[in-house]
Amino acid sequence: MTFAAMKNEFVDFAATQLELFPELAALPQAEMLASTRAAQMRAEELWHAVLPEAAKWLGEAAVQNWLRALTPTGISDDTLILAAPSKLIEDWVRNRYADDLLRLLRRMKPELRYLHLHMDSLAAAQGETPMEPDARAPELPLLSLGAPIDARLNFDNFIVDRSNQLAFEAARRVAASDRVEFNPLFLHGSVGLGKTHLLHAIANEIQSRAPQRRVLYLSAEQFMYQFIRALRDKDTMGFKELFRTVDILMIDDVQFISGKESTQEEFFHTFNALVEQGKQIILSADKSPGDLAGVGARLTSRMGMGLVADIHATSYELRLGVLYARAERAAARFPAEVLAWLATHITSNIRELEGAFNRLAAHAQLTGAQITLEFAQRILADQLRTQLRRVSLDEIQKQTAQHYGLRMQDFLSSRRARAVARPRQLAMYLAKALTTCSLPEIGRAFGGRDHTTVAHAVRTVENLLATDAALADSCAALKRALGA
Repeated sequence: MTFAAMKNEFVDFAATQLELFPELAALPQAEMLASTRAAQMRAEELWHAVLPEAAKWLGEAAVQNWLRALTPTGISDDTLILAAPSKLIEDWVRNRYADDLLRLLRRMKPELRYLHLHMDSLAAAQGETPMEPDARAPELPLLSLGAPIDARLNFDNFIVDRSNQLAFEAARRVAASDRVEFNPLFLHGSVGLGKTHLLHAIANEIQSRAPQRRVLYLSAEQFMYQFIRALRDKDTMGFKELFRTVDILMIDDVQFISGKESTQEEFFHTFNALVEQGKQIILSADKSPGDLAGVGARLTSRMGMGLVADIHATSYELRLGVLYARAERAAARFPAEVLAWLATHITSNIRELEGAFNRLAAHAQLTGAQITLEFAQRILADQLRTQLRRVSLDEIQKQTAQHYGLRMQDFLSSRRARAVARPRQLAMYLAKALTTCSLPEIGRAFGGRDHTTVAHAVRTVENLLATDAALADSCAALKRALGA
């Protein structure tokens, strides 16, 4: 750039400053130019600081394609000035990102109230046509604090039968509509039956059909973590603003907020705020809202106010359909008798069924062996033994509560009376012995208790079984009742 061009550019920049801040005109020219130059440097510093945060909030694609094209040219006490190289970029940023940018900027400079966008008049006067981002380029409105969306999980590769048809049709209706059809849509069923697949399918469909809509998908544990971090950083207002500016909020495994009263309270208010704004909420859990232990009645009532769709245990036909769909894409050949055997013997959930399929495929690929029925029986022998002895946490809780004449509500409560605490410890011991669940998973199922509480319960029962004959008899009776 020539000296004359640099001079013209700076004069143009100063003219923009005078237009927005006429009080500068009262200053001597040298002082006015020095003041505007200092303002430009402060604006650049603030802008460069906010871009990484904008990437987290809006996505890296939005920053690279649109925001980095802007030039910070000045700042006052309450206004940041940004110049765009073209009218397209100016309008696009103003319409899509201005509100979010101002919210992020105010976190760094609370007194900021306005964001002034204008086209770089020097570029326009010289007829420059800077390379602009493709207006049709897909944007990712998913916030980075959430879990990533798996592009492979869509409605086309979700196998449907009577056990999941209601959930599938409801999910597809929500994804295809610009109106709020059911609020919330609550999907529930045991592990590995396809709840998470449907949530990802909804997100992928919305991203494809309406990329301007902001979707946030995360687990209940991530929601809880973000809330705790906001409390630690004394930024609860920022937390509230962030969650309440989404168009679609999807939270997976909401049973994990069991026993977390502060998290439940904040989730309740977030839920209400989004419903009042007409925003869509989609939730999933392992139980229906009314059966979620350790979750307040006020919140479970809200969760059940929309459509509650159950995903039942898998049928043989569904399992076989899933396997045939996987076999079509597999490099190795799977004979029909192997697929039928898998569908008959791996019955707990789709996730384990696919895991068994992948295990056979990997062994065949690495060893060069053909996949036969004998090969499958040998490779999966240990998994089948585990399958035969596995029981669910829910079965253990119900059987133990029934054995001791307790109500489930008392059994999962915070009561510490010996008549309740000892059966609860025994149930935790059985859960550790008879399931593959981790200590944190067991703790969450028992009213949101910490994993150290579960470990203590297991050690206590192990020690007592050698000396307490009544407890040993109860333990043996419960194992028989559970088929273990």
